[in-house]
Amino acid sequence: MQPVETPRVFSDRYELTHLIARGGMAEVYRARDRLLDRPVALKVLFPELSVDRAFVERFRREAQAAAKLSHPNIVPVFDWGEDAGSYFIVMEFVDGRPLSAVLRESGPIEPGRAAQITAQVAAALASAHRHGVVHRDIKPGNVLITNEGQVKVTDFGIARAVNTEESLTQTGAVMGTATYFSPEQAEGIGVDARTDIYSLGVVLFEMLTGRPPFLGDTPVSVASKHVRDVPPTPRELLDTVPVELEAVTMKAMAKLPDQRYQSAEDFRADLLRFVEGQPVLAGPLDGNMDATGVMGALGATQAMGAVGPATQAFQSPAARRRERSERRRPWGWLILLGVLLVALAVVAYLLVSTFTGGFSLPNVVGKPVNQAEHILTSKGLVIGTTHNVANPAKSGTVLSTDPAPGSHVSQKAVVNLVVSAGEAKVQVPNVVNYELGAAEALLQNDHLNSTVKFVSSGGRQNYVLSQSPAGGTTVRRGSSVTISVPKPTNQVAVPDLIGLTPPEASAQLTGAGLTVGSQTNACSNSVPSGEVSGSSPAASTQVGNGTAVALTISSGPCQVVIQDVQGKSESAATSVLQGQGLTVQSATTQTCDPANQGNVVAQSPGAGTQVTLPATDTITVCEATPATTTTSSTTTTTVP
Repeated sequence: MQPVETPRVFSDRYELTHLIARGGMAEVYRARDRLLDRPVALKVLFPELSVDRAFVERFRREAQAAAKLSHPNIVPVFDWGEDAGSYFIVMEFVDGRPLSAVLRESGPIEPGRAAQITAQVAAALASAHRHGVVHRDIKPGNVLITNEGQVKVTDFGIARAVNTEESLTQTGAVMGTATYFSPEQAEGIGVDARTDIYSLGVVLFEMLTGRPPFLGDTPVSVASKHVRDVPPTPRELLDTVPVELEAVTMKAMAKLPDQRYQSAEDFRADLLRFVEGQPVLAGPLDGNMDATGVMGALGATQAMGAVGPATQAFQSPAARRRERSERRRPWGWLILLGVLLVALAVVAYLLVSTFTGGFSLPNVVGKPVNQAEHILTSKGLVIGTTHNVANPAKSGTVLSTDPAPGSHVSQKAVVNLVVSAGEAKVQVPNVVNYELGAAEALLQNDHLNSTVKFVSSGGRQNYVLSQSPAGGTTVRRGSSVTISVPKPTNQVAVPDLIGLTPPEASAQLTGAGLTVGSQTNACSNSVPSGEVSGSSPAASTQVGNGTAVALTISSGPCQVVIQDVQGKSESAATSVLQGQGLTVQSATTQTCDPANQGNVVAQSPGAGTQVTLPATDTITVCEATPATTTTSSTTTTTVP
């Protein structure tokens, strides 16, 4: 990040500190929210975009829609506004890197990890689509990876406000966007949620191979290839890409929307099947162009009345593609035969596993990772992903496994490991003479906690006098730093505002010598819609006269429509339901088809039920044995 030489403050609240990135239509800064004393990301749109009043109205509407999205894989929008002719959006500051930087520095990503990243992006898209928001600009630059490995998608709603036709005529700045355009975007026709699925398929293609499927000298040439050219398959560029993941990628990238996954949740479900070593639903590739819908897309273009030079421009490439298809067709039959043989082998393996009964997964938690891998592989198990996390345990120690120890598994089952990377060390920054809010934000950004100590002093109010440990000291990540500030004078207590209307809360604050800060909406199961459900600082907090108090206004009960998790593994189902904010209870049954071993066969309340949070969904997992009675044991998994 590049420090800002002359800090600017937007709306008398957001102070720019560092330039993070510069894109085709905006600059992104790290800023400090003076009101809430926290770091935020500020996206400032270029001034030329504010000239078009229609754009400004679209931008306002889409920013408001994006602000309503709430999901662990979506970067939340806190605020938006205009300052001296510059429109801006305030978002959560994510401590991590964009996927584009990871690809640029490391090249292709290991298939299992690529599938996991894509699945998290698909989860974010599924949530947005349920709220009627289509992203329209999914690309590596809009996918952020935190230092803990979590995936977060940013820029929801912004692409919709930009005029796509004008964007295609620009150069350089939108090249990255054109690289991930869906065919319908490139043709300028209507789009729906499936356009995001295509773009995410392109991102997955690039993660697997290290390059996007289509390259060109101009955005227009790249966009036209999305419409009329047959993309290479991932394995044509890198033969180590698994066949199943290649099939998933190419289905997502089908030219015709009807041939893609019909929802982001369907796309995510197939990715999770691959991660868990289960057969994917995406059909095998047969070498025919129709696998990606190219011929269908051409037919659709002609049926819409494309005539004259435009039609002629398509005819010659179409003929060449037909010839290429004829040449490749024998290979298609061979591939199909190979897939059938693999399917028969999988069926035979499942039958053998059913009759042999499998075994319990050994407990390797607490063992060195090398020893744990030896124990598991000696049992005929396959080591999947190994995720390293900072932890007080000795570096290289296994912290957990998925499936959990004692789970019923069969040979060749995939076991994922979480391994300690040891205690992370950080250097304490020097925050003496910093304003209190800035000091706390700086410590938080360096993964340190802060404890404020008020002392009698004639020093500047709200500025740090001293700190312990001192700046430059190396400490364990997550340690607490005590910062001493002068004891405030003329303090007042923040009144209890919960249950009041905004005008009533404003009157209370004014009477106490305080002012009203920002107002944000959030669902609440305890406060009626339109009333104050919280404040920052909280009630009874001692603050100085004139302090602005931010209000949270209830938008009504928190509700969610329960997703269908039947047929998923217990871990995958739990992940989906917890992602909706639900508490998950699990029960087991022996009265089920052995083919569903380890999968969810029932859930209550059922899929499609709308519930008010907090709520619990009980899933029933198949544990087929020769017995025919049903037993159940209940465990509760609570959302962190």
